[in-house]
Amino acid sequence: MLLRYKQEQKFNTIQDVLNGLLGSNLASVTVGERAFTRVPAVEINDTEDAIHLKLEVPGIEAKDLDVQVTENSVTIRGDRSTEKKTEDNGRTVTEFHYGKFERVIPLNARIQNTNVTAEYKDGILNLTLPKKEEEKNKVVKVNLDQTAA
Repeated sequence: MLLRYKQEQKFNTIQDVLNGLLGSNLASVTVGERAFTRVPAVEINDTEDAIHLKLEVPGIEAKDLDVQVTENSVTIRGDRSTEKKTEDNGRTVTEFHYGKFERVIPLNARIQNTNVTAEYKDGILNLTLPKKEEEKNKVVKVNLDQTAA
């Protein structure tokens, strides 16, 4: 008896096991030509005065996002529900994608979590996280004694 091997089915089984172990927090999964995003992609820019985060959360309204900031991390939670409808030669295909996501981003500097600013436009969330004063002054110039031999 011959059985046809289906790579997608094997991957789905592995994905199900991993989702169970990791709480469904895989960054992205690709099956065939389709990619499913589980958590938002992030871009981090660390400057002297602040940490700037840029997150992709397309198809989600601001009211469906929950952003929590501590001195050491940022947590973004959301509920995604999108519908994609295509028509081709009289055939209509509709796809729905639902799911909750959560992403915790650890920060490498302590921030003033009471002074965070946020802007959300066109599916992009921009957060500015000002650093605490002691974090701004972490780099100290050390003068070398030139008389020691």
